[in-house]
Amino acid sequence: MHTVVVGTSGVTAGDVLAVARGGARIELSGEALAALAKARGVIDALAAKPEPVYGVSTGFGALATRHISPELRARLQRNIVRSHAAGMGPRVEREVVRALMFLRLKTVCSGHTGVRPEVAQAMADLLNAGITPVVHEYGSLGCSGDLAPLSHCALTLMGEGDAEGSDGVVRPAAELLAEHGLVPVELREKEGLALLNGTDGMLGMLVMALADLDTLYKSADVTAALSLEALLGTDKVLAPELHAIRPHPGQGASAANMLAVLKGSELTGHHQDGAPRVQDAYSVRCAPQVAGAGRDTLAHARLVAERELASSVDNPVVLADGRVESNGNFHGAPVAYVLDFLAIAVADLGSIAERRTDRLLDKNRSHGLPPFLADDPGVDSGLMIAQYTQAALVSELKRLAVPASADSIPSSAMQEDHVSMGWSAARKLRTAVDNLARIIAVELYAATRAIELREGLTPAPASRAVIDAVRAAGVEGPGPDRFLSPDLAAADAFVRGGHLVAAVEPVTGPLQ
Repeated sequence: MHTVVVGTSGVTAGDVLAVARGGARIELSGEALAALAKARGVIDALAAKPEPVYGVSTGFGALATRHISPELRARLQRNIVRSHAAGMGPRVEREVVRALMFLRLKTVCSGHTGVRPEVAQAMADLLNAGITPVVHEYGSLGCSGDLAPLSHCALTLMGEGDAEGSDGVVRPAAELLAEHGLVPVELREKEGLALLNGTDGMLGMLVMALADLDTLYKSADVTAALSLEALLGTDKVLAPELHAIRPHPGQGASAANMLAVLKGSELTGHHQDGAPRVQDAYSVRCAPQVAGAGRDTLAHARLVAERELASSVDNPVVLADGRVESNGNFHGAPVAYVLDFLAIAVADLGSIAERRTDRLLDKNRSHGLPPFLADDPGVDSGLMIAQYTQAALVSELKRLAVPASADSIPSSAMQEDHVSMGWSAARKLRTAVDNLARIIAVELYAATRAIELREGLTPAPASRAVIDAVRAAGVEGPGPDRFLSPDLAAADAFVRGGHLVAAVEPVTGPLQ
């Protein structure tokens, strides 16, 4: 099994995906263990002094003015975890919780949190045992970290609350720890706070969304090319010299992908009844501009994610010179903004894909295709309602594009009076990404059927490869009406699993 070694300098997006989705094992480097021990020595020295130090010998948030005596500090750390584990609503997905725990461990291992090495090892052991704390949908405001979600994870470390075992069954955390020979952690000064103060949930969801969208943007280039081909559009608008004079990198990449898919097509440039079209509709002609802008948005979001993956997010922090200082690094604004920005780009990509699908189904705009791509229009409805479903998904994307990060709500008796709502931005982006895959799947379904209905004209070799692959995956071609939902589900699985991209790349070479 793949092993990820956690050091002091952060982790990569690949590491997060390997642990969250691939079940990779985790090891702590010697460098990390040494840094943990050094920072812990600083905290122990401060704990022994009579002067109050926030997070070490005081209460938290609006209660930070109270000095806590040494005999109450272990209780203080337990209490912060118990009281902050206040999430409600549906359970969060296993991969999100694993990413959340792994990223908190990443910060702990930086040597800036003051957590003991044995606590960091207990966090790694929990992940390696496949134990996943039950975390709920609601509870994080994205400031002071993803407090409630991280608290539910810390609660499991303490042997309290519920968690899911590697068998998928939810049981008391104490039972699962005992079953794997793990001992509940008794938290000491600063440790409860250090386990809760991070942007780890929103960051983990950003990393996974970026991975998913990388595949979906390539898939959208393919389906846009298929739709252009099915509509007898011109591929001249994809010429590299046209995109070189507006040098947005994403635009050039999308145009190049579409051109590669269309190479060798006999359908492009033909016109119904010999009537030439000067220009194709915007949804066809401007596909690279829209998808390209989204790709550039992905690049910006990836830069933010990389910076956050290299960060140590906690409050207070132990600095290299031994100072322990309060800060605001737990504020989720940098991550929240790009999560919302991605949701906007996803909504627009879904919107333009739906417009191409609608054009394929409209006999007045499809240049000779049968109404709704039906076998016997009137008797058969064809893909009429598939487009309804796609339109409903697009409308949902527009609602999900409303930014969460533009909102704030004060909490903790006005001590925490401005928050990022980054967790909420991440949760809605996950829904948006799921819906985008479905929208692309509907366009794929319509475009492949439309190409097959263009008798007498040979599609591009890459298009033929897609049609063959999608039919082999159980998505049926033209014919009389049938139960449509299973076909759409199969197309969705085909897109979501990366099989659409995999079908064209042996013909086109790697897509950009």
